[in-house]
Amino acid sequence: MSESTPQRFSDLPSLRRSVAGWRKADERIVLVPTMGALHEGHLALVAEARRIGRRVVASIFVNPTQFGPNEDYSRYPRDLETDLALLGRAGADAAWTPHVETMYPPGFATRIDVAGLTEGLCGPFRPGHFSGVATVVTKLLNQVQPDVALFGEKDFQQLRVIQQAVADLDLPVEIRGVPTVREADGLALSSRNRYLSPEERAVAPRLHAVLTEIAAAARGGSPVAGPVAEGRAALEAVGFQVQYLAVCDARTLGPVERVDGPTRVLVAGFLGRTRLIDNVAV
Repeated sequence: MSESTPQRFSDLPSLRRSVAGWRKADERIVLVPTMGALHEGHLALVAEARRIGRRVVASIFVNPTQFGPNEDYSRYPRDLETDLALLGRAGADAAWTPHVETMYPPGFATRIDVAGLTEGLCGPFRPGHFSGVATVVTKLLNQVQPDVALFGEKDFQQLRVIQQAVADLDLPVEIRGVPTVREADGLALSSRNRYLSPEERAVAPRLHAVLTEIAAAARGGSPVAGPVAEGRAALEAVGFQVQYLAVCDARTLGPVERVDGPTRVLVAGFLGRTRLIDNVAV
């Protein structure tokens, strides 16, 4: 595994020249899209990319179009040099670090909207978010032209939206989800965890615990409404402002009353000023 700093590309012609060379050599390319502020969850994606591909590209781009007017674009953590060093140790070959002007030049006028999957869960609370995600990921896929792109399952709705967009647009890339990486106490790794106060950090693992309890109750085929109501009350009792807590079909993300097939328990809410999301499979 390489421990050197990955080759960094900030302009599209240079990236495309390297990609063309890799393709000519018939080397399998794997993309790991990120917004930087890397943690062990991102590095697990890079490790999986290293396992399945010959060339690993990680993109670092804090995408302004997926942040709402009251969200944390300006305060989103940025530390490019540390991120590049981490990518090097994890074995990434290249880092694609485009500027905002490269991704959204003057006159940019196209957005991608994925219906259905974006209408519930985070959708109503983050208007425009998934359009921004689908648009920027489509651009990244066109720029890097990977054979496979990896996304963490923590952002499960995002994963499904991207899979749908790729299928609908006939993009020649496989989208794979990678299981969520967690702290020892169950908290899903997230760049936003650094916003939590020590007191909030002590409470945050309750999110995963409640999801696990609901999933266990739902596996027997009993109605999910009772466990969901109890879970919401338990989270609110320790300080969460719950936006949603739902048991959903893992394909359509529509709510279910009983578990019958692949299902996910999903949650989002604020702990103090920090918005946390998580999900577990049933």
